[in-house]
This record gives sequence, C-alpha cells and structure tokens, in this order.
Amino acid sequence: MDSKEVKIELYDKRERSTATMYVEQLAENKFRMTDNDIWNCRLTLGTEFVTRINAEGKHVIIRITKHSDFITRRFFLNPKYKESEYRMLGDELGKRGGFWQVDFGGIATVNIPKDFEYDVDQVMKDLDLNLTEIIDDSE
Repeated sequence: MDSKEVKIELYDKRERSTATMYVEQLAENKFRMTDNDIWNCRLTLGTEFVTRINAEGKHVIIRITKHSDFITRRFFLNPKYKESEYRMLGDELGKRGGFWQVDFGGIATVNIPKDFEYDVDQVMKDLDLNLTEIIDDSE
C-alpha cells in the first residue's frame, strides 16, 4: 500500500476526548504522525501507531510501533517577542531537518533532530528568548 495523508478521528481513552488529525496511512490500520498532536504528547512528528475502530467508528491506538526520531519540546510563546524572532530559530531548525509548529498562536512545538549541531537552550539564551517550557509529566 502506498502511504497517503488521510484525516482520522482519534479517540484518547485516557483523556476521554476525540481529536481530528491528518496522518500518513502506512497500512489499513497503521499510521505515522505528520506533525504534532497538541494534546497528546506521545503523538509527535514521525511517531507510528496501530489503531482499531471502536463502536463509534473512531480510531483508538492499540500500540505505538515506532517512536519519533526527533527530540520534541514545547514552549509557551511570550507576547513580548516578535514572530520574526521565533521564526529565525524555527527556520534554522527547518534547514537542518527539524520541524516546528505554532498552535493557538501561543504554543510552539519543536522537533529537533537527534544530531542537531546546536544546543537549542544556548541558542535561545543567545537570542535572549526566555520561554517557558511545557513539560509532560504524565508518562
């Protein structure tokens, strides 16, 4: 089966919530994340998972088969900084194989390649970007 991007409704049993997301379909019930789920910190760019369909016709994750190859970090954006200051860091990350996205205009998620040559914390310090990191302590 050739992989293609599809829209699925994914039910999270732990949170008792449903999210609609675009994923790459690898097989009938196997998918790969094409970006980051804002609510479920386990579902980040490149994560592959297998689902089953529940009684409501929504996908439910049975297991994660491959974790993302990226280091994923989330930050609250500070309104005192201009978007161009963030974009400079994000564009540099993109040039080197990483990915970044902003959700709700105030939450940045960055996917850092494991062999990224820069220390993101040091770069943010050098740019004087004091961002609050969002830590997922549910795992």
